[in-house]
Amino acid sequence: MLFERIDLDVVSGQLDKMGVDGWLLYDFHGLNPTAKRIIGHRGMGTRRIFVWLPAGGAPVAIVHRIELQPFDEFPGEVRCYSTWQELHRELGQIVEGKKVAMEISPADAVPYLDRVPYGVVDLLQRVIGATIVDSADLVTRFAATWSGAELADHIDAAKILARVANDNLLFAVNQVGNITEFELQQKVVGELQDAGLKLNDPPIVGFGPGSGSPHYEPSEENPRVLEANQVVLLDLWAGKSLDTVFADQTWMGFSGTNPPEKVTEVWELVRNARDSVLDYIETSYGSKPLTGKELDVVARDVIKAGGYGDHFTHRTGHSIDIDLHGSGPHLDSYETADGRALLQGVGFSVEPGIYLDGEFGVRTEVNVHLGAAGPLVTPDVVQSRLILAS
Repeated sequence: MLFERIDLDVVSGQLDKMGVDGWLLYDFHGLNPTAKRIIGHRGMGTRRIFVWLPAGGAPVAIVHRIELQPFDEFPGEVRCYSTWQELHRELGQIVEGKKVAMEISPADAVPYLDRVPYGVVDLLQRVIGATIVDSADLVTRFAATWSGAELADHIDAAKILARVANDNLLFAVNQVGNITEFELQQKVVGELQDAGLKLNDPPIVGFGPGSGSPHYEPSEENPRVLEANQVVLLDLWAGKSLDTVFADQTWMGFSGTNPPEKVTEVWELVRNARDSVLDYIETSYGSKPLTGKELDVVARDVIKAGGYGDHFTHRTGHSIDIDLHGSGPHLDSYETADGRALLQGVGFSVEPGIYLDGEFGVRTEVNVHLGAAGPLVTPDVVQSRLILAS
């Protein structure tokens, strides 16, 4: 069903408050996940689609004649085109001279917002005469928030991920010389699938030096066997379906009974950075607006103070919506300066890390949903100690 997850009247009211004439959603071959999430279309998408949500009045869709079927129940006017001249004419009749919100990000400041190609923006501004502004607040409010069903799915998935991660790390750290990164990865995949979860990619498993690469990929061809006294990182994500909100967690283990001082120091520093962010959210949410970049600074300051600032080489967290790395606000003052407000209903990861190239790395990851009753952290029990061999 089109527009199933939003109230068009609420969108119209928000557009009016923003002082824009409308929101023009564009998609082509799935380039714009925001458009798909808002419209809810399931068509082939081999031709350009434009949907106009005005500050007042009914929506208008501009769709190629060979792909009209997904718009059979469109709650407004559907205008057809076949030639480029027809497309330009229809666009001109709708947006010429108007202030139009679209998924752009000036200077590519936030790539997750920058979904509309330069050529489309050029067409609308230079040829047709519209003024294009960014739709950042609209994306957060209407595309990045979770429905009640998505929140329930996420909570269920988070419980399963935590159980599978703990069971498998406890198993693995006691298998020195008997298990590879790839074997542990495949074991985790099987257990997640057996529990009814869906994956779009396999988890990250890193032993020792492998854990020091944030987006490490285990190799079946060149397997790394677990050695004694190695850090073990397990980063796993999955959902109850591919069309709902996933859970995303990272857990840490050590294949020995007595971690060296450096490993303990780094683990505690990363854990404290995570907890500082969670504490900041808990004490501030509802009393003042929160932004992703300020939460990133909270975590980064803890790690800098511990002397490892140069080894925290990614943002503190990412938006989670229908995409694992979603279009909403990220916890980021480092890769980007994401100053978007963290509105009620959004969800995101909190995952600071320290990576010592050639030695080991440590990351701990939980998820947060900002609900009406306050922030909800998943899993309900977060990791406080390394999982050690027995």
